[in-house]
This record gives sequence, structure tokens and C-alpha cells, in this order.
Amino acid sequence: MPLIFSGGHDTDPRDHGRPVDLVAGALKVPPEVFREAFTHVHPAPPGQGGPTPDEARANKRALMDALAPLGVTNDRLDEVSNRYRYRRDRGELWPAADGAGYATVSNGAVTGFVVTSPGYGYSSPPTVSLQGGPDVQAIVTLAFDPDFSKNGSIKSVVLASPAK
Repeated sequence: MPLIFSGGHDTDPRDHGRPVDLVAGALKVPPEVFREAFTHVHPAPPGQGGPTPDEARANKRALMDALAPLGVTNDRLDEVSNRYRYRRDRGELWPAADGAGYATVSNGAVTGFVVTSPGYGYSSPPTVSLQGGPDVQAIVTLAFDPDFSKNGSIKSVVLASPAK
């Protein structure tokens, strides 16, 4: 039975809509490190049209002071920041591709899952359902990677409890 992955684009409330796990994964730093670095950034208020040049330089300096010692270059920070910049209020989302897979069934009961395409761009585990099948409880684990085509991909899907 084909799997249907839905959602998976939630962000931590502490991050004010930033997909920190994706940014951190692409930069090869722990999310806590990026989150801490970003506490020293002062985004422009809504409607201002962006930071002033001085504010932009100060924000970049704050990020690079924290991330450069970990091997993050200015060019890589720009590339990753541009990739995951979006306006949710405009219905936008960063680049993402849905995963695909199927459920294995034995004697009419779901026994496991096979991921045939891990997708990418998931910032939180998506919900799993079966196309035309019973309700299942699945646990999805994500992988984060500097390769954009693997960042926020589905690493595994396991059965949390027997199908109903």
C-alpha cells in the first residue's frame, strides 16, 4: 500500500518561523549552535523592507563570529540562507520534495514500511497515512545533510503500534 506523507514543514516556536534544523544541517552545525548565533541577529521590523546596510553588516558579523570557527564560510552561509528564505505569510515554502514509500502487509496487517524516495526539505517529521488502507501510527526519523537534495530527508519510518 502506498504511503502518503503530509505536513513536515513545522518550525520550532523559538525560531519564529526559521527552519533552523534545515539551516543547521546544511551548515554542518548543531541546531543549538545556529539558534544561539541567531540570537545576536536583529531582523528588520515587518514592513521596513529589510535591514539597513549597517544592520545587515552587524547581523552578518554576529553570525560569522559564531559560525566561522566551525568552518562555515560567508559564501556558504549566504547560499544556505538564500535557499531557506521564504515568506510563509505569502504562502511560500523553502524548496522541498515529498517522500514516497509503501507499507508491507502480512495477513492483512501492516508490518512495516519501505521508503523508496526520502524526499527533502522536511523540517519536522511528516504524518504518515496509507492510501486506501487502515490507520497506522508511524514514527518518522529525518536526516539533515549539507547536500540540499538530502537535507531534511526521511531516514526511516517505523511502526509505532499495530494497525487498527
